Amino acid sequence: MRTLPAAALLLILACPLAAQPPADGSDDVPADDPAVLAAEPMPRVAHSLLLDVVANGKGMAAVGERGHVLLSSDGSRWTQAEHVPTRATLTAIAEAGGRYWAAGHDGVILHSRDDGRSWERQRVSPWRPGGADPEAGVPLLDILFLDENHGFAIGAYSLLLETHDGGASWRARFLADETEIPDEAGPVATPAGEPGDWIFSEDELQLEAEADPHLNAIVRTGSGALLIAGERGTVFRSRDRGDTWERLSLPYEGSMFGVLAWQGDHVLVFGLRGNVFESMDLGDSWIEVDTGTTSSLMGGHALPDGGAVIVGAEGVVLHRQHAGAPFRVRTFTNQAGETPVLSGVLPAADGGLVVIGDRGVDRYRIED
Repeated sequence: MRTLPAAALLLILACPLAAQPPADGSDDVPADDPAVLAAEPMPRVAHSLLLDVVANGKGMAAVGERGHVLLSSDGSRWTQAEHVPTRATLTAIAEAGGRYWAAGHDGVILHSRDDGRSWERQRVSPWRPGGADPEAGVPLLDILFLDENHGFAIGAYSLLLETHDGGASWRARFLADETEIPDEAGPVATPAGEPGDWIFSEDELQLEAEADPHLNAIVRTGSGALLIAGERGTVFRSRDRGDTWERLSLPYEGSMFGVLAWQGDHVLVFGLRGNVFESMDLGDSWIEVDTGTTSSLMGGHALPDGGAVIVGAEGVVLHRQHAGAPFRVRTFTNQAGETPVLSGVLPAADGGLVVIGDRGVDRYRIED
């Protein structure tokens, strides 16, 4: 099995200890597996590794290592959710219809109906020695819901999960088996379930080209299309709510860790070594965007009129006010004088920013 690139998630941390029986129908998961153990209250949880943050109109929720879920009404004061049925690292959180869903390692998917105060486990699939299930142990790296019923979770090895019942059940698909590598004529669409032909030259194999790239981020555009960004410059798009997918390629072979979207088919992907590419036509053509940094970019948030704020390693914060403006580079430094690896960012009601990363959650204000 290939190992995940460490930068893609800010690192893979998993945790041990205590006990709770699985509540999602996975009776074959040992009761002492961290994937099904309740998250422990931690006194310094706001300073622990956090990987994603989202708002639902009533407040904010952030997720991270050891099943940590943090809640805030204003982005300044944070408390730990008490009823979280996993100690797996949670990598992503999504909101739809006032509800939250979180996803992470060991194939875990959680759901909350009460603004994040309590959670139920909808899915868990840890790796077990000798197991034959190709989904077992595959980390989930992002999650998106189009409405309260229809959602997607994506992860390593081109895994895509889809639900039409709010997460009560999930159907697994491997996009690398459904799509072909595009040639110079452009992307090729194949219906779900019909595997494409995968032929690699000796040179491609020497370059370690991946048949099943990790899928790092998914977004819905203003037109209703879907776009997925992944490793080695891989992009997937769907114009039919995920029924079929086309595999695209960026003009750069490095990994993309995030994707933003605006009106129409306006999208932007960002990732390794400060690389950012923007498209107004859902990936038919790409423009390289000058960022002024070589720090890897891990998280971002779309602002009105094509504006954006993107964060990443070494405390880097990129900001532009609108689509025609250049990105300005700033550096976030916390009270300890550190420049953390930042994994997510969200505007706060007071005009500042909530930033999260390997030193937990903090506040930052962009000064003009």
